[in-house]
Amino acid sequence: MSVKSCLSKFSVSTLVLGVTATILTGCTALGEQPSGERLARIEASPQWAGDRFVDKRVRKEASLRKMFRDWWSNDNPDTVPASVPPVMKRTAADFANLPSNGLRVTWLGHSTMLVEIDGRRILLDPIWSERPSPVSWAGPKRFHQPPLALEDLPELDAVVISHDHYDHLDLETVQALAATGNLFVVPLGVGAHLESWGVAPDRIVELDWWQSHRIGDLKLVATPARHFSGRSMIRTDLDKTLWAGWALVGPEHRVYFSGDTAMFDGFTEIGKRLGPFDVTMIETGAYNKNWTDVHLGPEQAVQAHHMVQGKLMIPVHWGTFELAMHGWTAPIERTLAAAEKCDAQVASPRIGESVRPGTGQKFDRWWPDVPFRSGKEDRIISSGYEGQAISCVAG
Repeated sequence: MSVKSCLSKFSVSTLVLGVTATILTGCTALGEQPSGERLARIEASPQWAGDRFVDKRVRKEASLRKMFRDWWSNDNPDTVPASVPPVMKRTAADFANLPSNGLRVTWLGHSTMLVEIDGRRILLDPIWSERPSPVSWAGPKRFHQPPLALEDLPELDAVVISHDHYDHLDLETVQALAATGNLFVVPLGVGAHLESWGVAPDRIVELDWWQSHRIGDLKLVATPARHFSGRSMIRTDLDKTLWAGWALVGPEHRVYFSGDTAMFDGFTEIGKRLGPFDVTMIETGAYNKNWTDVHLGPEQAVQAHHMVQGKLMIPVHWGTFELAMHGWTAPIERTLAAAEKCDAQVASPRIGESVRPGTGQKFDRWWPDVPFRSGKEDRIISSGYEGQAISCVAG
């Protein structure tokens, strides 16, 4: 085993020990489970099943033991970049003015997106920390620095969170954003974490699926997703908070953010009720055979883009952290291959680059040629869809 591979496996082992120790000593990053009036509201949700949120679709439970065993035995040398990926550095001046055409979407790495839509600015799933972890000394480390300093963000109308996993809900980032009085719009239960971290209750809006919140003439709609929640490795808080995708519906433009999700028929309903969308931001990375009921994978992501009636797709949830055993460029390579086969328009911005839909913007191939397994070699298909002939999934 190479030194690089050895160190990679050591980091996973260290993370497990560190998280266990953190849980035993009680860590702020774990957040809080819902209680009181918040719990009463949760218990009234159609998604609540007595003691946790339940997605009525089939979900194969992934074995943590098997996951770490597979990770330990993985010999793929390309799960992390050989050198720092190119990043488009941004400053506050770049966002001093709203886009003239009413829509601009900036990829800040992983699933962190700055969406400027119809005069409003929405920040999605922000993480500026070095690691998506309950501790600062262990866990997957960033491939690159954030392209925009947190203090250089423009004035925001809302911070929107999809679910409470560490790579989407980050303690340090939340506390920094809360210090400036930002509004947080989140799925049911996630507000318990935010309050425990110092966010004022009147700056938190919690929504169930299909519920919405208006900011002027922009409507934020929590949409169904096929995933799970929890911040404890021993799963004491499994599915105690809701997970969601989001539709941002303005008077002139509409965008869709999948959050983390597997394939499900709800994409079609989202498209019918809230689409078509000028832009979709859909999770493509961190896929694995063991996680097909909580993550899409690239080919199903393209299929989901079509189902929600998307016009332009921005692949997200890749390129920043080592969260799976596939090559780090595999998500974008496979997404582009599926898009060509399935007649989908895909933007491939550099980290930090803004996408301006409807302008004929071109994108360079900024990532290196790295070996990867194709969709045909490594089929990622969610339960309930194995028998369907989906050309995008065929790879």
